[in-house]
Amino acid sequence: MNDTNTNRPHISFWMVGALALIWNLMGVMNFVGQLNPNVVTAMPESHQAIIHGRPAWATIAFAIAVFGGTLGSILLLLKKMMAQYCFLASLIGVMAQMIPNMRLAKSDIQYGLFEIFMMMVLPLLVAAFLAWYTSRTSDKGWIK
Repeated sequence: MNDTNTNRPHISFWMVGALALIWNLMGVMNFVGQLNPNVVTAMPESHQAIIHGRPAWATIAFAIAVFGGTLGSILLLLKKMMAQYCFLASLIGVMAQMIPNMRLAKSDIQYGLFEIFMMMVLPLLVAAFLAWYTSRTSDKGWIK
């Protein structure tokens, strides 16, 4: 039996990789947009409060989260083992950037359930899934 046929990634591997790349590129666009003061002033007050209230270390964590995730997605699609480390760095970045957001959630600004889910819960779930999924693909021999 030929080893190359037994270690071929399932179609879901390519779908997860493509969706991960799209997700993380949206994060990069969000990060870059937050560097533009005109874009920030057009955002809702709750989003502006997060951006203006975020310390520099949390902005660095945000950059690590989105750029690490993007690089991890590209490396995953290239079937490279380094994707695991990029997704792990991205997960740590997501967790670190949430610390100041938790403080703001207790402020007077009204955050809806959708905002809380999209800004805090979903990024954490996606980052954790990608770190776990890449570990599984490594165990299956799909990435080397």
